[in-house]
Amino acid sequence: MARTALVVGGTSGIGAATALRLAADGATVIAAGLNTAAASPELRQAVELHELDLRTPGALEDLITSHPRLDVLVNAAGIIRRGDEHRPEVFAEVVEINLTGAMRAAAAAHELLAESKGCIVNVASMLSYFGGPLVPGYSASKGGIVQLTKSLAVAWAAEGIRVNAVAPGWIATDLTAALQADPVAAERILSRTPMARWGRAAEVAGAIAFLTGPDATFITGAVLPVDGGYQSN
Repeated sequence: MARTALVVGGTSGIGAATALRLAADGATVIAAGLNTAAASPELRQAVELHELDLRTPGALEDLITSHPRLDVLVNAAGIIRRGDEHRPEVFAEVVEINLTGAMRAAAAAHELLAESKGCIVNVASMLSYFGGPLVPGYSASKGGIVQLTKSLAVAWAAEGIRVNAVAPGWIATDLTAALQADPVAAERILSRTPMARWGRAAEVAGAIAFLTGPDATFITGAVLPVDGGYQSN
């Protein structure tokens, strides 16, 4: 039987790349997120798309519980508001989407994942480990993702649910478009990255696919860096 996977935040960026990779690996994939009308033809053909705004009360929970089976949950939804996150209301919104949204998805999927002995992969960040002066909300939420991952891994291991995360570095997505376009910022980033290039969303998706797959069945509570060596330098 094909696995059923839900990718929250699966309509763009790392989430969309993950949805495509899991579908290519044979899973039945639901990709939920904003702006499904702009999804690529490739994504439209490969997965089941659902428009989802995490700020709508109950929408995430209703989507998850509407499915009879779930084997894989990927929490890839995320926002960043550079330069504006020192405002408490903006900080709260970022944390609500990036961190609380992941917990809501995990809680709603818990019973289904226990039945299937399934797994969760959360998308953390290199900023889980050091501060971002322009993005305190994003940094705090991604630091929280690491601790959420470890906490749920311990709490749910006896039920057969594995919970892991990936920590991407500087990946070429819409979230980093402004930095890619700024020669000074881009040089500062790439000069510290040992592999001296931007990562690709598909490369993060490959790490996520590994953590959901048969070669990772004894891995839980782990956070896998996908950063071109950035944290090692």
